[in-house]
Amino acid sequence: AAPDRYAARPDPATTSALVAASADRRRVLVTYRKESGDEWETEVDPWAVVVRHGRWYLLCHSHRAGAVRTYRVDRIRSVQVTGHAFVPPDDLDPVAALEENLGTGWEFRARVSFDAPLADVAPWIRPPMGRLEPAGDGCVLVGSTSNPSMYAQEWLACMPFAFRVEGGPELRAAVARVAARFAAAVAGPS
Repeated sequence: AAPDRYAARPDPATTSALVAASADRRRVLVTYRKESGDEWETEVDPWAVVVRHGRWYLLCHSHRAGAVRTYRVDRIRSVQVTGHAFVPPDDLDPVAALEENLGTGWEFRARVSFDAPLADVAPWIRPPMGRLEPAGDGCVLVGSTSNPSMYAQEWLACMPFAFRVEGGPELRAAVARVAARFAAAVAGPS
């Protein structure tokens, strides 16, 4: 996909501080503001700063959550380097880890089953869509999304395989709306 030229731009000083802390392997205290306006502080090990489709992300280990987290750099309000050092995982692939992390933890769950073999479906699945698992003679895609309509229109509608949306209800409703629109597009004149 092409970069989003309308994406929010991160503060250069914030970005530089995060890149330097990552290179120096120094833990930081960040103040983060969610889209809703809620703000909090968290101590993180800044593993990498990754640019994806025009958005800048901090891939890190959050000590507050005790887990890997991905934060948008444009939403980080302040960065303070602490006296603690860290060692990133030896096998860290920042881009792959970011992609995988972006496919989990969202508000709306997604569970989609395919009758096709996993090896056939896998090339069509991008990490932000979720995790593809074997299931009998087929496979199942398990993930989550913040935007069921986008998941249905931009990802599932492009699949060259038959599939069933097993959950969640928001994704099922979004796929039903897309299907109705497509059916209306080929219906005869009314």
